[in-house]
Amino acid sequence: MLRILLIFFSTSLIAGCSVVGIRSSYEQPSFDLIDELNSYTYIRRVPSLLVAETTVDIADYDQSRNVAFKRLFNYISGSNRTQSDIEMTVPVESSYISEQISMTAPVESIRTAEGQMRMRFFLPAEYSYQTAPEPTDQNVNLVKIPAQSQAVLRFNGQANESIVESKTLELLKILDNSGWGIIGDPSAYFYDPPWTISIFRRNEIVISVIKK
Repeated sequence: MLRILLIFFSTSLIAGCSVVGIRSSYEQPSFDLIDELNSYTYIRRVPSLLVAETTVDIADYDQSRNVAFKRLFNYISGSNRTQSDIEMTVPVESSYISEQISMTAPVESIRTAEGQMRMRFFLPAEYSYQTAPEPTDQNVNLVKIPAQSQAVLRFNGQANESIVESKTLELLKILDNSGWGIIGDPSAYFYDPPWTISIFRRNEIVISVIKK
């Protein structure tokens, strides 16, 4: 089952896989809904989460996602100190980060072609920082993400670089007219592989926020 997701970034030649998504087979982080900004944008409160994280310094969007995904997939497939297989969860998170751009300028950060791609796999809730298998790849790190409030814009369909940028700008405009202030850079969350029928694909733009 885990092998299916590796194909997510390596090929579109699929055989025997569902075309309506696979996220129902995987654990998802829990959250509490605390505000609704419109029919597809809301604020949620998420608990502290443990992630496996890697950063890739490749300008090309698709190539950087391929490299990052492979590193993290290898980690959950046994490239760790205990050679343990770890259950896949969704979503997969990716974002561009830039050392040259302040955290207060999230638009430029996600649009910077020279920025680094950061990708995260959320680990199952059964793991803590102390019990999760240690990665053997020095490019993969375990990171504990603090509890936070997140602004979320949900959309279906394709989620290429230009669409992610467009949806990010849309979320920023919505937040400008809300009672929530931005305190983090935007990330894209992907719940389904590309062979899923477009209308069934779930994607999100996510930004950490605080009440004004």
